[in-house]
Amino acid sequence: MSAVQTTSPPQDDTRGRSSLAEVLFSLLRLRTFLVGLAIVLFWVACALFGEHFAPYDPLADDIINALAPPSSEHWFGTDQIGRDVFSRVIVGSRDILTVAPLATLLATVAGAALGLLTGYFRGIVDDVVSRILEAFMAVPGVIVALLTIVALGTSKATVIVVIALGFAPIIARTVRSAVLAERELDYVAAAQLRHESALHTMFVEILPNVIPPILVEMTVRLGYAIFAVATLSFLGFGIQPPSPDWGLSISSNYSMIGGGFWWTVLFDALAIASLVIGVNLVADGVHGALND
Repeated sequence: MSAVQTTSPPQDDTRGRSSLAEVLFSLLRLRTFLVGLAIVLFWVACALFGEHFAPYDPLADDIINALAPPSSEHWFGTDQIGRDVFSRVIVGSRDILTVAPLATLLATVAGAALGLLTGYFRGIVDDVVSRILEAFMAVPGVIVALLTIVALGTSKATVIVVIALGFAPIIARTVRSAVLAERELDYVAAAQLRHESALHTMFVEILPNVIPPILVEMTVRLGYAIFAVATLSFLGFGIQPPSPDWGLSISSNYSMIGGGFWWTVLFDALAIASLVIGVNLVADGVHGALND
């Protein structure tokens, strides 16, 4: 009598590659995605190489030329201590494009792990963890952020952790919903019949099938993270001087608007807005391509 075959059939890798190719092809056909990607890549290039093509040192002051309006010499004018606004906008992208993506990545990893845990085990694990996450989400995020920063001190690492703590519960809730649906499918039952461990089932069997909603959440949260970093810097609890960070520059110069020196704030605000718009266009494109 022949033995019963218990191993799972080999997986067809060409299906995964073709699906990925289809998603990429769909994205490349979306003009809005391409526009958003171009905006994001422009600011990434500024963050990486801005110091090489900025016309002035973004930290060098020149009191004699303080509050000079936009001109051929200073394209975006100068701020209240004579620093070139254009150079500061270009180089100022570095901090926000370091902190926001790292915070988003940390939130995504933590949220995905919690979502897998609660969605797979359900029962008391789901009830306890979900109640804790809901209680955490009930507290205004700004209050949690300010209290945490006051307790731990102002640093880039603290800002990353604070923003990640704010977004992780939201991502966890999305991943949990996706895992609950996947858990009822046959391949999960087959893994359990093979006596696979819970960790193997969650991270090897289920996780690859919930990557699309995780990617969508990550791109959406990145836009929120950029706003969060800029807001904390504006309030004085985020990135600290002498960084040319956009939010910090707006905080330092917004009082100048009343005197008619609009250029000290406008271009930093436009930079934040353009980056957020670019990220949102990319997020919309990813969401549309993954749901076609």
